[in-house]
Amino acid sequence: MSNAAPLRRGWTTGACAAAATRAALLRLWGGDWPSEVSITLPRGETPVFAVAHRAEGPGWAEAGIVKDAGDDPDVTHGALIVARVRAGAGGVSFRAGEGVGMVTKPGLPIPAGEPAINPVPRAMMEEVVAEIAADLARAPDVEITIRVPGGAALAEKTWNPRLGITGGLSILGTTGIVRPFSCAAWIASIHRGVDVARAAGLGHVAGCTGATSEKVVQALHDLPDHAMLDMGDFAGGMLKYIIKHPVPRVTIGGGIGKITKLAQGAVDLHSARSQVDFAALADLAGVPAIAQANTALEASRMAPDLGQRVAEAALARLSDRFGTAQDGSHVAFDVVVIDRAGAILGRAS
Repeated sequence: MSNAAPLRRGWTTGACAAAATRAALLRLWGGDWPSEVSITLPRGETPVFAVAHRAEGPGWAEAGIVKDAGDDPDVTHGALIVARVRAGAGGVSFRAGEGVGMVTKPGLPIPAGEPAINPVPRAMMEEVVAEIAADLARAPDVEITIRVPGGAALAEKTWNPRLGITGGLSILGTTGIVRPFSCAAWIASIHRGVDVARAAGLGHVAGCTGATSEKVVQALHDLPDHAMLDMGDFAGGMLKYIIKHPVPRVTIGGGIGKITKLAQGAVDLHSARSQVDFAALADLAGVPAIAQANTALEASRMAPDLGQRVAEAALARLSDRFGTAQDGSHVAFDVVVIDRAGAILGRAS
């Protein structure tokens, strides 16, 4: 039995922004600076956040919370999430400060031209304003500016540039909680990528297993950045969403090992969750020795046309399982198989 300690959960940028808003608003409306604040998350949890930054000036106050992502490898772990509040007109409005992006493409939960502050974080901040306003008999008219020092550089490590979010990070979260190493965030980002591509009217998107195959496929088809979906190992997460939200043409690209697993029926391509069946691969190639191979790349050296055979088998599997969308429209697939250096071993369409 494992004695490993359970992974520690953390808090989303949206939860941190709501906590920072509470601290700043308490000060703006005449209270002392709190050393810590508590907020209520969408599922009822009430975490406490230490206030790490305080500043004020004529008509404004701002507070900052250091994001703790727990044991999740989140690029925003340790970032300072700052909320500045001042009097507004007609309810709560939001502004993007330093390091917070702006939405420039349709298809996201927030319309183009708005700060990249997602609906649930907005609702959490609006709830904070409404609660404090009611307690203090104030009008709930507040302008909230969220900034993340260094956020523009951090955003380059996220999917934001591809999704058309420019200038910084998104303020995210649907529950307020970061659950360590969850696949859900990655798959949700794939889904948003499909939404953006559809909203932009793209007829061709691509999902690739890694950076090398992505570079090859993008150049091969001259696709724009927002057509490139960060599929990784989550082929099923992408394909099942495309069946419900179809795009006319989908290219799948990857190394021969990952695409072999796809050809053999796997849709989770992670090495811990699916394996190449080398006996089946030997039958596909017509080369019995491949059954004793250690890797698909080694197998490809035993049969020069194996990459092409794998591409064709993967195409047949994709077309059969995912070729008809729920609305009855057709999704046309093509497959690109590469080696580690990016040379194309096979193409099928």
